[in-house]
Amino acid sequence: MPRNTISRVRAEGDAFSIGVALGRASAGFLEQAPRSAQDRALEKRWRGSDYLKTLESAARATYPRFVREIEGIAAGVGQDFETVFLWNCWGDLQLPEDVSPATKALAATGCTSLLIPREGDGPAVIAHNEDGDAKILGACLWAEVEPDEGPAWSGFMYPGQLLGHTFGSNEAGLVQTVNNISAHDLQPGVPRQIICRAILDARSLDEAVDVLKRKDRASGFHHNLGEAKTRRLASVEAPASGCAVREVASPRAHANHLLFEEFDGLEQTITLSSRNRQDAADRMIAEGALARGAEVVLFDETTPIYRGEDGRRDDYAQTLATAVFALFPDRVEWRVHATPEERNALSGTVRVV
Repeated sequence: MPRNTISRVRAEGDAFSIGVALGRASAGFLEQAPRSAQDRALEKRWRGSDYLKTLESAARATYPRFVREIEGIAAGVGQDFETVFLWNCWGDLQLPEDVSPATKALAATGCTSLLIPREGDGPAVIAHNEDGDAKILGACLWAEVEPDEGPAWSGFMYPGQLLGHTFGSNEAGLVQTVNNISAHDLQPGVPRQIICRAILDARSLDEAVDVLKRKDRASGFHHNLGEAKTRRLASVEAPASGCAVREVASPRAHANHLLFEEFDGLEQTITLSSRNRQDAADRMIAEGALARGAEVVLFDETTPIYRGEDGRRDDYAQTLATAVFALFPDRVEWRVHATPEERNALSGTVRVV
């Protein structure tokens, strides 16, 4: 298996300066890599459209600082703003009907997360496989950011993308990991990656949930949230048409489709991979596998939950990194594995302020 490099990048200052630094860190890869079929299809369908302008207007009206970060990213990667904004709206825009089955499958794919409540004085744990397009393996970054406004934060970054929609934490002790869902309820509103970035700005779990309860969201994700000070964990399904919150009292897993009964009547795309990973993780939790650590579940290659380079023909994604966050009242200890063979590629401790 080839080495999966996860480089670190640091950024500070105002929103635009932060975006420029993050964009420059992605520029080399984006200059050389061809655009994905998904990006090309979305650009062809939506560039210059009134719908994309509506998403931009909603984002600027609600979270102008995070739009400013996207403007900085665009400057840093040497692209026009509309192109980079469109990249950051991939989940809010419907793919054209004539795209290939592989492109549709990759757009519907995602990740696997575990929520493990504390036992006694021990930490609560959030663990996560970040799955995505194998073409960006080795091009993703770990960003550590100190903004002039809002809490310092860090997270896993796709090239040219606003942070928040993968996994990360901030100095308030808030942890977030995100799973893609493909609910068929898209609407004009605030793009979901802007919403994820807003959560990294929150100073409590309740504040983060309030962000997800907004009724003007264009689409949605499933969010795993943790608060270090209280060691509370929450599993939040938030498609555009609603928000359902479950505080977590026993270990649970979540893949890439809606599970809560509030959304039983909502049409969604559920891939075979998501069903299989959800079933396998639930079974392993019931069998007590977590006693040996979250990695035992997330590195399972029989289903596979861990999606390696030799993945199945019906599974178009690959695991890009695996993260484990341990939440203590005064700190968050985190580690990121590049692969099962390259553990602890990155690690650190965030002191809660």
